[in-house]
Amino acid sequence: MSWTALASPESLLPALASPDLRIFDCRHDLAQPDAGRVAYDKGHLPGAYFLHLDEDLSAAKTGHNGRHPLPPPETFLALMRAYGVDADTQVIAYDEGSGMFASRLWWMLRWIGHARVAVLDGGLAGWLAAGGSLETVRPAAPAPGQLGMRLQNNTVDAAELLAALGAPTPIIVDARAPDRFRGENETIDPVGGHIPGARNRFFRDNLGADGRFKPAETLRAEWQGLLAGASPDAVVSQCGSGVTACHNLLALEVAGQHGARLYPGSWSEWCADPQRPVARGA
Repeated sequence: MSWTALASPESLLPALASPDLRIFDCRHDLAQPDAGRVAYDKGHLPGAYFLHLDEDLSAAKTGHNGRHPLPPPETFLALMRAYGVDADTQVIAYDEGSGMFASRLWWMLRWIGHARVAVLDGGLAGWLAAGGSLETVRPAAPAPGQLGMRLQNNTVDAAELLAALGAPTPIIVDARAPDRFRGENETIDPVGGHIPGARNRFFRDNLGADGRFKPAETLRAEWQGLLAGASPDAVVSQCGSGVTACHNLLALEVAGQHGARLYPGSWSEWCADPQRPVARGA
């Protein structure tokens, strides 16, 4: 049992009894922050613990650091240890279905150097379709884990992107829906538009009609088309707040395209400073 990108529900079912397994429910609703916890209490995967996007997978907002700033790595490491995560622990993250929130936990664990983490492909919906059961009891607190940290150099900040505007690299890829990328129908952030020079890859384009990730070869072809021959390690992934950007990073990993980095603050941080330039349209 070793998954580092995606785990199918069919492969997870027989592994549920493994003592080296930790499952985390990452369901969330941006418009209703309590919805994920309520849904968890109504039914979750056996043995799963709940992590809240705002409370567990983000730091406090200052008004200038985006809507979901990364917590200090030491804080996140302590959280994972509190849930019993060790170097040998296989972590599975899931959400309702798309992976848009689960991929945030996937990326954060890789950020601190833990490779044995995967997103449940198809999420809760896929789990139920595969015959998986749910439970309502909250699991007991585990013994503390001893996970170490090997912090990765896989983030980019606003100053670095600002200094590189107009240069061939990095290649900024925005995971938001096309209308928000163009600066239309913006209802979440106070300013509509995108970082000048960014390319758009809506995170949902990584998924097939069944709600699971497209095959690796399909993703590889689509991403290579977007990058037009550039190396994947030139990519900086961003979105509205550094969440669905992780979905694109996961898709790149599935496609075997390694080395892309995350701009954690993303558009919500970028547009908080009126001195930073804004582009609109396609």
